[in-house]
Amino acid sequence: MKSVKTVEQAVITAFAKRRKELGYSYEKIGELSGLHRTSISLIERGKIQPTLVACLKIAEALEVKLEDLIRKGR
Repeated sequence: MKSVKTVEQAVITAFAKRRKELGYSYEKIGELSGLHRTSISLIERGKIQPTLVACLKIAEALEVKLEDLIRKGR
């Protein structure tokens, strides 16, 4: 079983990949998720740890289920 940190990093990497696939900026994800664009950037760069609620909001903005991203990271 992978560590929590490894799964967290995999989910954050999946967020970034999906955001780029959609061609969305940090600002666009911020608008869709209700989070500040700076927070999105800091999360993607691993500077801050997102809360579960923030992860759910980002996943929804990215049109993907958080559960699927977690499974990919395991």
